[in-house]
Amino acid sequence: AGAGAGAGADAGTGSGTGSGTGSGTGASPVSASASASASASERVLLDPSVLDPSGRTVLDAWEPSLEGDLVACQVSRDGTEDSLLRVIDVTTGEVVDGPLDRVRKSSVGWLPGGGAFYYVRRLDPRLNPGEERYHRRVCLHRVGTSPDADAVVFGEGRDKTRFYSVSVTGDGRWLGITATLGTGRGTDLYLADLSAAPLDRPLLRPVQEGMGAATRLHAVPGTGPADRVWLRTDRDAARGRVVACRPDELHLGPDAWHEVVPERPDAVLTHLVVLSGPELKNPLGLVAWTRDTVAEVTLHDLVEGRQVATVPLPGTGAVGDFSAVASDGHEAWFAYTDFVTPVRVLHFDARTRRLRRWQRDADGPAAGGPRDGGPATGGAADNRPTTGGAVTRQVAFPSRDGTTVRMFVISPSGRPDRPRPVLLTGYGGFGRTMSPRYRAQVLAWVRAGGVFAWAGLRGGGEEGEAWHRAGSGAHKQNTFDDFAAAADRLVEAGWTEPGRIAIMGGSNGGLLVAAALTQEPGKYAAVVCSSPLLDMVRYELSGLGPSWTPEYGSAQDPARLPVLFGYSPYHRVMPGTAYPAVLLTAADGDTRTDPLHARKMCAALQHATSGNGPILLRLEHGVGHGDRAASRAAALQAECLAFLASHVGLPAPGSAAGAPPR
Repeated sequence: AGAGAGAGADAGTGSGTGSGTGSGTGASPVSASASASASASERVLLDPSVLDPSGRTVLDAWEPSLEGDLVACQVSRDGTEDSLLRVIDVTTGEVVDGPLDRVRKSSVGWLPGGGAFYYVRRLDPRLNPGEERYHRRVCLHRVGTSPDADAVVFGEGRDKTRFYSVSVTGDGRWLGITATLGTGRGTDLYLADLSAAPLDRPLLRPVQEGMGAATRLHAVPGTGPADRVWLRTDRDAARGRVVACRPDELHLGPDAWHEVVPERPDAVLTHLVVLSGPELKNPLGLVAWTRDTVAEVTLHDLVEGRQVATVPLPGTGAVGDFSAVASDGHEAWFAYTDFVTPVRVLHFDARTRRLRRWQRDADGPAAGGPRDGGPATGGAADNRPTTGGAVTRQVAFPSRDGTTVRMFVISPSGRPDRPRPVLLTGYGGFGRTMSPRYRAQVLAWVRAGGVFAWAGLRGGGEEGEAWHRAGSGAHKQNTFDDFAAAADRLVEAGWTEPGRIAIMGGSNGGLLVAAALTQEPGKYAAVVCSSPLLDMVRYELSGLGPSWTPEYGSAQDPARLPVLFGYSPYHRVMPGTAYPAVLLTAADGDTRTDPLHARKMCAALQHATSGNGPILLRLEHGVGHGDRAASRAAALQAECLAFLASHVGLPAPGSAAGAPPR
């Protein structure tokens, strides 16, 4: 979660009690297939481009029922992320329920049979004028009934900025609810045995409250009160661990926890999926880590508390979207990607411990077989995947206070063969990890002959919660210092030279590059600042700003106001300064960071600059902070890259200005 990646979305904070089989975002369609290997039987159920050829309508999230015969789809228009939820019959393609309004990328916890589900909905805005995007509640909806008749099961009397998520085990017995205060890292967890009370009045019991720790609960079908559930938590383990507990002892708190996957000193635990099929001796945990920002996957016996295998991945990349099928219990699917590999789905079978690429027209292995026992491996800096003239390396360098920071450098040759135009980006916020994920703009820049640098800064999650806290709140300047040190390193190592560094960032990353711009304007040749928050003294007064005070602090706090004012980019614009070329991009449908930030910053820079570079504002209509049609996303990225390239001397591929890169 964060200002740029999920802030304000009620999805993405699930407790993990459900099967986890399916959620998606963006403009891609939802389809159904009678057979995973029979592409002829595939049918499109919902395609946003058919609903709206203008590209202003996107699919925010989707979740199939446990039986797969229904699918709940959430669609929004004009970038607002104010979704309408409809239920589609997979067999007929007809809408059988909805729309349910006041939904924002809600998680959906289906009950067996498909007759009802739990979800998150905001209160009627007329009840709280001026606070329309807050006041969420967990509700029970019965398919085919009016949403106005939905029972509120959780959230009454709690802070208006609380975000909730819901999940239900595949047997329909356990309901899990996660609550966070804004985008704070701490999670409150609640669990209800749905067999013990009416569905609209579940007896929710606290698993964790007020601990300030990020914790997710994982349960499987068939679990009874005296069986085990598992918690993935950073309580007393800043890099994460997995503990086990019985539902009837969860009220005892950490005293009842039994550690089954210990914290690692060299890696951060990011995902857990529990496999517990009848063919397995004991429940197994498929666990994902990041070591030096690179993904690793290991397999653990969740009863005996020992690692039983490592699962080799196809390359040096990132994993996510783990899911399992409750009816079988021994299979898991997850996504893999790296800078040169688009997202692919991998399938793991715990019986054979084999990992294969999952797709309809190929069934080859994704990597070698698992290795029994021993520590997980991977993530070495010299493991340099190459595709189409793009080679990835990871480098380490000291920040200004001596802290070691890591950065991925993607280039045509994999070495600093000559000074090239560099595009440097980062994020450094909300505990979000800058993993090596596929981005088309990375390959576009590198294939044109440039170097793309991707820095993992304090404030992110690259080294766990301590790393996040070292770049948030009163310590936010560390994020900016890390970024400046990354730029210095690129020059010192010969990747580039002064005057040829461009920087780009969005949302919290927009704050990052704007801080870099105003603190050291002479260091950068061009800046793209997208969907940013820039007035840090007043950010709480617009968009979802009140949700972000756990990350930045509040200007109402006398101790935090000087910090916010000290780095607030809008307030650091100084008349007579030679600012570089700047392109600010914003969207009029943005409900997270109001476009007022970009507008006022553009005006301030135009008034103040003594430089020769243009200061421009690109205001897009009918879209919002994130998801949009692929055509509109490509157009935005192309214009941003062209703007930066023109100011650092990077010719477009195939142009007369330069020969193809070598």
